[in-house]
Amino acid sequence: MALRHKSAQKRHRQSLKRRLINRSRKSTIKTFTKKAIAAAAAGEDVAAAQSKAESLIDKAAKGSTLHKNAAARKKSRLAKAINRAKAAQQA
Repeated sequence: MALRHKSAQKRHRQSLKRRLINRSRKSTIKTFTKKAIAAAAAGEDVAAAQSKAESLIDKAAKGSTLHKNAAARKKSRLAKAINRAKAAQQA
């Protein structure tokens, strides 16, 4: 990539930093989502795990990491997965 202008070089450096931060946040969201589903399957304290995962999703949507509709979709799918795991646990 031929970045000939100083402003373009700076913007590129900034985008690389943001990319790493965004990847880290998305990874954390995935980790806590899996922990919440695993807690539901094991019959442990689901409320705290779900709350933490949803909080991370909301914080990511507040910035520019996740689009607000993507965040809403993730929270909805998390709730569905937890409810499914609870139902399987009881059955």
